[in-house]
Amino acid sequence: MIDPEIEIYAEEHTSSENDVLYKLNRETHLKVIHPRMLSGHLQGKLLEMISCMIQPMQILEIGTFTGYSAICLSKGLKRGGKLHTIEHNPELKKIACDAFKQAGIENNINYHLGNALDVIPKIDEMFDLVFIDADKENYLTYYKLIFDKVTKGGFILADNALWSGKVLESPEIKDKKTKGLIAFNDFVQQDKRVENGLLIVRDGIMVVRKQ
Repeated sequence: MIDPEIEIYAEEHTSSENDVLYKLNRETHLKVIHPRMLSGHLQGKLLEMISCMIQPMQILEIGTFTGYSAICLSKGLKRGGKLHTIEHNPELKKIACDAFKQAGIENNINYHLGNALDVIPKIDEMFDLVFIDADKENYLTYYKLIFDKVTKGGFILADNALWSGKVLESPEIKDKKTKGLIAFNDFVQQDKRVENGLLIVRDGIMVVRKQ
């Protein structure tokens, strides 16, 4: 995808992780399977900046993992704002919740453990910002589930929209995850209710603004 040397240069010219994020990054790589799922330094800073520009009162995150992205997104919350984050893997809860406490944001986080398809309909909130970073085959389902819960002018961000370039593969070799992402990308592109842009950052971030 992106030249590794360019990625290194970009990280070197991006504000450093704070101590909590640095420790969480290290802990994730030491203790958790598939640490690459972590948003990481460069993408985390982008999420933080987007959130700070929007200044949301309510954020929804689908896919907590170890909490890195939630901490970054929380930086833009308005005073008294809340971030709802959903994770299906109970083994990750302690790492994430410990990190939230270390970051001093535990009172701003509503942690939901369970299947996002079941949890989302039960959350009675309107969101200014939604971050989708969960099972790729369900991206379009999540999009449809949360769309009416997004405020007018609100934003939806979807990670891994390029899926390491697999979205360009021939149809006969595409797996379920790749097909799911292509279906999501194509649906968003044709959705007249939104404006969208696909950013070539890390593994691709689809940015959607509800009109």
